[in-house]
Amino acid sequence: MNTIAAPDTLLARMGALGDPVRLRVLALLEHDELGVGEIADVLQLPQSTTSRHLRQLADAGWLVARSERTANLYRMPVAELDEGMTRLWSLSRAALDGWPMLDHDRLRLQQRLAERRSPFADVADEWDELRCELYGTTFTDTALRALLPRNWVVADLACGSGAAAAALAGHVARVIGVDAQPEMLAAAARRDLPGVDLRLGDLAALPIADAECDAAVCMLALTFVPDPAGALREMHRILRPGGRAVIVEVMRHGRDDFRRRLGSVRDGFAGTELQDAVAQAGFGHVSCNPLPPESQARGPALLLVTAERIRT
Repeated sequence: MNTIAAPDTLLARMGALGDPVRLRVLALLEHDELGVGEIADVLQLPQSTTSRHLRQLADAGWLVARSERTANLYRMPVAELDEGMTRLWSLSRAALDGWPMLDHDRLRLQQRLAERRSPFADVADEWDELRCELYGTTFTDTALRALLPRNWVVADLACGSGAAAAALAGHVARVIGVDAQPEMLAAAARRDLPGVDLRLGDLAALPIADAECDAAVCMLALTFVPDPAGALREMHRILRPGGRAVIVEVMRHGRDDFRRRLGSVRDGFAGTELQDAVAQAGFGHVSCNPLPPESQARGPALLLVTAERIRT
C-alpha cells in the first residue's frame, strides 16, 4: 500500500535530496538503469565520489541496485516509492526544469547509452585498430573534405592558431583566416599553409568584402564577443547568396568557474537562443543541434548551427 513514511524516515529522505549531485543522479536514474562507471562519466565526477552519493541515495530508499557480472546497476524505483517520496520527487523534479546542467547530463547520457557494447563490439574494435595500423588515421577526413567544391572561398572566423584553416587548405580555392589577436595569427602563419590568407580583424567588423566568401565557419568564438548579433550580421554580409555558415558554440552551462577560466563574457547559448540570433541576422534554413559529447571531453556540451544566406 502506498503510504506516507514516519516523520524521521521522511526527513532522512528529504536530506538525501539536499545536494545538487544527488539530484542529478536521480534525474538520470528516473528512466534508465546505469552502472557506477556510466553515471560517473555522465556527471564528469570520480567514481569514488559517485559511489558515495549512490550509497547515500540507496540508504535513504531512493535507489535500488542489482548485480550483473562484476557491476552494480542502479535505478530509481519510481513505481515503488511511497506517497511521501513520490510527492517529494515530484516537487524536486519540477524545480529542476530549466537547469542547464541537466541538459548537459542528458546529452552525455544519450551518448553513453549509444556506446554500450553490442555483440559485435570486439570485432568492430579489432577492425578499427587494424585499419589504423594499415592505413593511418587521416584518410577518412581527407576524403570527406574532398566533397567541398574546389572553387570555394571559405572564411575561418576567429581562426586562432589555424586548426580549421589547416583542415581546409588544399581542398578549396582559398581560406581567409581572421582573428583579433596578432599572437594567434602569428601561430597560424607558422603553419605556412598554401592558399590561406590571414587577416587581422574583429568579428564585428570583418576585413572581408561583401559577398566575398562561399562559406564561413566560426568555432567557439561568440561567447567571447560582446555583441554576438553584430558578429552574426557580419558573417551574413561576407557570404554570397546561397553561401553556407557553420557555427560551433558552447551550450549554456551555468559553470562560472569554466567561464572565468577561459575569460569568456557569457556562459554559452541555449539552442533556441542561438538559432533565433542566427535567423535574426538574416540567415535562412537555420538548423541548431547539440553535438554528441566526446567521452574524454571535460568541458560543456557543444551546439552545431548550419545556415544559408538566402538567394534573393
